[in-house]
Amino acid sequence: MKLFATLALAWLALLATAGSAHAGSLSDGAGVSRFCDRSHELTAAEQSRLLRFAGVLREELSGPEGEGDSVALVSRSGLDLSRFGIRYSHAALAWRSDAGVWAARQLYYACDERRPRIFDQGLAGFAMGTDDPNLGYLSIVRLPPEAVLALRPALLDGPRVAHLLAAQYSANAYAFGTRYQNCNQWVVEMLAAGWGDLADGNDLRARAQDWLRQARYTPAPVVVDSWWLMQAGRVVPLLHLDDHPDHDRAARQLLVSLPAALERFIRYRFPASARVELCHDDKQVVVRHGWKPIADGCVPEAGDRVISLND
Repeated sequence: MKLFATLALAWLALLATAGSAHAGSLSDGAGVSRFCDRSHELTAAEQSRLLRFAGVLREELSGPEGEGDSVALVSRSGLDLSRFGIRYSHAALAWRSDAGVWAARQLYYACDERRPRIFDQGLAGFAMGTDDPNLGYLSIVRLPPEAVLALRPALLDGPRVAHLLAAQYSANAYAFGTRYQNCNQWVVEMLAAGWGDLADGNDLRARAQDWLRQARYTPAPVVVDSWWLMQAGRVVPLLHLDDHPDHDRAARQLLVSLPAALERFIRYRFPASARVELCHDDKQVVVRHGWKPIADGCVPEAGDRVISLND
């Protein structure tokens, strides 16, 4: 049983693409309980570091003129997924209100309600949603004006936001399925609703999925190289395999929406999109403009902006 729980948590570490909105222990399995209870009591130094990191995020979103685009894709590292070649697990759409306040609109699994919800979260809270306060990464993809103009009305349309939310959450939801949903899937379906100018309706998710297929949204398969992990995915709460095609399950290659796929899709559809990556360790913040990723360990290169955290 201990081995099984360890394998189940390894799967969650691989595919847990949303945090819990409310800490709480559910009664339907160790996987959910551990997933919902994940927390780290920050020291004063860690909290200060993450608040400064969030300040750099806000600065980069706002731009040099203090305004910036009103919608951007933001992603963060959460659990350490580097062994699977995954840096970012959770994406949201950051939007700026008319009062100039930024928030990250995103799907979270509400543990106390046992269902997914849409939440607007301040940038500080978004930046702090990491398991490692000593090393973290954030990514911003700036959208060109025409992309923002088409997306913002859908993002702020309450009925469309609600109709794009599935009733059931699955951390490893099939990218082209509507039975379940994970956080990144909600984001990409919102992109479809805005850029496809899709009208509201109860079938909005299905139409968004059709639009994404036609628009060549192509998430890379997540390779599950362990038969035991596949078995854990059959019985652990918040993980499901019944929405994935038989051939994908047989090949142990699951199409799951992750931030990297969203970034590739945005860049493909709007080549003028620009990317900014931020990272921090316990000494500094590194800021890089461009699509080349920062080296693991938050190692700067020539041309990167480096901000000391020891000032």
